[in-house]
Amino acid sequence: MNNQGVPDPSKLAMEKAMEKESAIYIAGHRGLVGSAIRRKLEQLGYKNLIVRTHDELDLTRQQEVEQFFDSNRPEYVFLAAAKVGGILANSTFPAHFIYVNLAIETNVIHCALKHGVKKLLFLGSSCIYPKLCPQPMKEEYLLSGYLEPTNEAYAVAKIAGIKMCQAYNKQYGTKFISVMPTNLYGPNDNFDLETSHALPALIRKFHLAKLAAAGDWENINRDEQTFGKIPAAIKDSLPRVVLWGSGKPRREFLHVDDLADACLFLMNNYDGSEIINIGVGSDLTISELAELVAKVMGFKGEVIFDSSKPDGTPRKLLDVTKLNDLGWKAKIGLQEGIRQTYNWYLHQLR
Repeated sequence: MNNQGVPDPSKLAMEKAMEKESAIYIAGHRGLVGSAIRRKLEQLGYKNLIVRTHDELDLTRQQEVEQFFDSNRPEYVFLAAAKVGGILANSTFPAHFIYVNLAIETNVIHCALKHGVKKLLFLGSSCIYPKLCPQPMKEEYLLSGYLEPTNEAYAVAKIAGIKMCQAYNKQYGTKFISVMPTNLYGPNDNFDLETSHALPALIRKFHLAKLAAAGDWENINRDEQTFGKIPAAIKDSLPRVVLWGSGKPRREFLHVDDLADACLFLMNNYDGSEIINIGVGSDLTISELAELVAKVMGFKGEVIFDSSKPDGTPRKLLDVTKLNDLGWKAKIGLQEGIRQTYNWYLHQLR
């Protein structure tokens, strides 16, 4: 240790791949991404997984994080814990989004350094790229233009996490890698209609509209008890489905199980400081996405786009050439992924 309480870079472990018995900490293990990473690790036979709920460990509190790393000594860290949300949540609570995410990142990354973690993977977000970024978005486009205002606070926090990992690698010789996933969906997603992202919100809205068309208010009440309050405006619009914006923005969607697979692949095969995009390399309009969700779910009712509401970024498609060249490609098609996610959703209502 030097006089700042951090390891000598020359003493840091140089192992490349995780062993089945390695102590692996998954920060945010109950969220969409963290739960998928945990499932994947367990499927592959990793046996020494370290997890803590928010009640057990508040990652925004430096002293608690210090004590946790000192007691548990994780060798590898997947930093998937974050405060996330859609356009409405980001626009309404920007201070909360920037504070919580900066606090989590600085506490976990610095403790990973101080306690000699062999490798850390930081989960960023495709929203780090400029609003009017050339498409598809290459990793080198980071900080080349203005951010989308509706999620600027969240994006700034994520960019800070990336730069922190890169700075620690440069100064201390750590192996802290950063990945930028595209829009995600899958089991354990957030289906709260006031804070959710596009695809889970679509799934829930179409499900509620199906129930309303059938006059099944008993199951609508059950849905509300399971996935959270249905805003009055949405409930009043049933059995129609009203979606924000024009439907013209283009988005790319990656199943979270594919993301988990990519994260494990990179943890075992990539050591660079440059960020890596994780996506499928193709996109579709929100209108086309709504048609696909309706098809999978068997919804035949009316869909209305409220153009008075914001669209957000016009297009978000990641260039995944770097990841593909490393030897990884997404495997789960969008239609099949939506079907799997809807089946998981229905299972929660039983």
